[in-house]
Amino acid sequence: MSAEKTELKLPSRLESVDEAATEAANFAERNDFGDEVLFAVDMAVRESVANAVKHGNKLDETKPVEITFENSTAGLAITVRDFGEGFAVEEIPDPTNPENLLKATGRGILFMRSFMDEVEWFNHAEGGMIVKMLKKR
Repeated sequence: MSAEKTELKLPSRLESVDEAATEAANFAERNDFGDEVLFAVDMAVRESVANAVKHGNKLDETKPVEITFENSTAGLAITVRDFGEGFAVEEIPDPTNPENLLKATGRGILFMRSFMDEVEWFNHAEGGMIVKMLKKR
């Protein structure tokens, strides 16, 4: 297996979600990941990039969303960075809690955790958030 890495820098607009998902699918196919991985990666990339565009960068097109796809022995690693104010993931209400079922927030984090094998969030030292995700082979 050869290591491959692709880096994207997209503007903070909703169209970037589709562009990132298309690039993720192309990357996964080029690196021989199966259909199950393709579906999971598509969902996780859509959620993470949408969150970066809307919640992180607040649709400010002067702030990019940086995305990296990397093929490694562990699997398909994806990193998404925004340049917003950041947040504490543990403070996001659990959408499966009965009192939160009708709230519109928190589902993206739940989806990312459901579809990927590993998901971590970090506040970047220079501002913004980084989400690192891994889908194992």
